[in-house]
Amino acid sequence: MKRPTTTAVAAPPAPEAAVDLAAPESGRSRASREGAVPRPRADAVRNRERILAAAREAFVEFGSAAPLDEVARRAGIGNATLYRHFPDRDTLVHHVVLFTTERVTASAEASLAEEPDAFAALCRFTHTAADERIGALCPMLADGFDRDHPELLASSTALAAAVETLLAAGQEAGLVRPDIGAGDLMVALSQLSRPLPGTACFDTDSFAHRHLQLFLDGLRAPARSELPGSAATLEDLTLKTM
Repeated sequence: MKRPTTTAVAAPPAPEAAVDLAAPESGRSRASREGAVPRPRADAVRNRERILAAAREAFVEFGSAAPLDEVARRAGIGNATLYRHFPDRDTLVHHVVLFTTERVTASAEASLAEEPDAFAALCRFTHTAADERIGALCPMLADGFDRDHPELLASSTALAAAVETLLAAGQEAGLVRPDIGAGDLMVALSQLSRPLPGTACFDTDSFAHRHLQLFLDGLRAPARSELPGSAATLEDLTLKTM
């Protein structure tokens, strides 16, 4: 939905020698006001995103113990810049999980809003989430990781709501079999988007997308088989991984 446009209204001229409180301030003067938070510079935002994307890729390849020097190299920055944004490994891991979760949530919402039908939206979301390396999150949720951090809880809740809405839309339209839950989808996605063990495997992304499409075809309604057990919810996954 387009945002409503607004028409700027010129402020009346200030009296001579008076201070124009509506006049634009420099970034430095705004930041110096009591309680004001300076907006990050564009290059700082780009550096932060490059670091998070590079760290996610390094964690996929080497695990969460990946050398931070390697993260900096992949991001194309110096170590000092990395540590300025993320002072230690735990902070970096925290923000990589948050970064990936938020991007996957946005993908679920955009897929449902933009695709012609709910099954096409489900396929688009699943392949996009695989490209976001969501399968790399699971190994990072190890001992010492603060799963109960308010930021992460809010992000996880938003992701669960987006995925459940996406799946429910397909089921209500009669396009997705009714005997699966969001947990089933996320288990398959996390397993199939992880790299295969060992270093001899190459071009695993193409295999991941092939097998994800096979899985998605198995979700089409009407169902051609009866699944054992019951549909897995995201709450089931949370309880089993605590």
